[in-house]
Amino acid sequence: MALEKSGMQSVDLIIRARWIVPIRPQTVFHDHALAVHDGHIIAIGPAEDIRARYVASTTTRLDHHVLMPGLVNAHTHAAMTLMRGLADDLPLMTWLNEHIWPVEGRFVSPEFVAMGTELAIAEMLRGGTTTFNDMYFFPEAAAEVAHRMGMRATVGHVVFDFPTAYAANADACLQAAADLLPRLRKIPLIRQSIAPHAPYTVSDAGLRGARDLAKAEALPVHMHVHETAYEVQEATDRDGMRPLARLARLGLLDQHFLAVHMTQLNDEDLAICRGSGLYVAHCPESNLKLASGMTPVATLRKQGTPLAIGTDGAASNNDLDMLGELRTAALLAKGVSGDPTAFPAWEALEAATQGGAEAIGWGAETGSLEPGKAADCIAIDLEHPATFPVYDPVSQVAYCAGRDQVSHVWVQGKLRIAEGRAVDWDTQDLFARARGWVQRIREKDNDA
Repeated sequence: MALEKSGMQSVDLIIRARWIVPIRPQTVFHDHALAVHDGHIIAIGPAEDIRARYVASTTTRLDHHVLMPGLVNAHTHAAMTLMRGLADDLPLMTWLNEHIWPVEGRFVSPEFVAMGTELAIAEMLRGGTTTFNDMYFFPEAAAEVAHRMGMRATVGHVVFDFPTAYAANADACLQAAADLLPRLRKIPLIRQSIAPHAPYTVSDAGLRGARDLAKAEALPVHMHVHETAYEVQEATDRDGMRPLARLARLGLLDQHFLAVHMTQLNDEDLAICRGSGLYVAHCPESNLKLASGMTPVATLRKQGTPLAIGTDGAASNNDLDMLGELRTAALLAKGVSGDPTAFPAWEALEAATQGGAEAIGWGAETGSLEPGKAADCIAIDLEHPATFPVYDPVSQVAYCAGRDQVSHVWVQGKLRIAEGRAVDWDTQDLFARARGWVQRIREKDNDA
């Protein structure tokens, strides 16, 4: 009654920060606050105005911090944390054929996926990532772990022509997806995609099946495309056309298609990107480590092709550090193009937040701090030797800040990281449970 008379509204949470970077609009708010209720942002404004209008169950004051949207990892294979560092310094096809696929054939199971995804989510949340786009086997295991740990995700139903530990062929993959779709739709914070692995692992028939299922269920398609020069040349020799042209002929390319990597693009490919409206997920550190090539970020930006940023999996990156990834993306674009304005700090930050959210179908719910959107927020402490002094907080986040400076993480208004520590899980317990898998993989690798 007293609140009603005073005109103040009761909310769950107020977060007050020295700087708020909402991404949209592209501005920096000084000494502002967010009001959060039922998991959503209901207001953003000067701190004193918010304090005068709302009374909160919890108030968090961040006097040295940037408050910004949670980072969106637009492409990863979360469970591959269990193979981090297993096979390094190798070309992509050697890495896959001689190391990764054999280990997956021996070990991948729902239990393996759950354990690896749990490790990945612990790493990602601690580093300020609040949403991830996954492509891996047994997506139901990843979805259940993400739900339990309170992280937003899009899980991909993988499609391969050849037998894997998950399914016998593309038809079996698509049937597994069709069977799982209704159940996974019921899990909060989870969405789904159809994820044919790559043009060289899925035939035309499998790709048509993936296309038809995605369209029937109104789902995005998530796929590795033009990752290496070898892939493109082999496809051209075999099919008489480049992979992207083949995908266009099969009717897969539109604004719901996320093309991952895209390091080998000629003028014909760029025209297809421009005309189809597809999204590109740029994974610079994995591409650098595997020497796969460089995504032409400056050219894609100039022609209006929307960009997102991903880490790829921990077996090829070798981390899931989105702050590091967006910095590499910004710097690499400048170096490759010879233009220091090719990918400015603001644009890189947007690609790692709102751009990623839009690319994986979450753009209306997350990616920016706006009234009505989910309260997926992170706080980065800039009173740190690496980021002091602060003339421009956006530049400091893009070019200086490390994930160790992420102090708080909220997903849907719920606190997941507080003062740099996990709220809902014990990290040492997590490591203890993962060690059994690590030992088994190590023993098999030594036997081989």
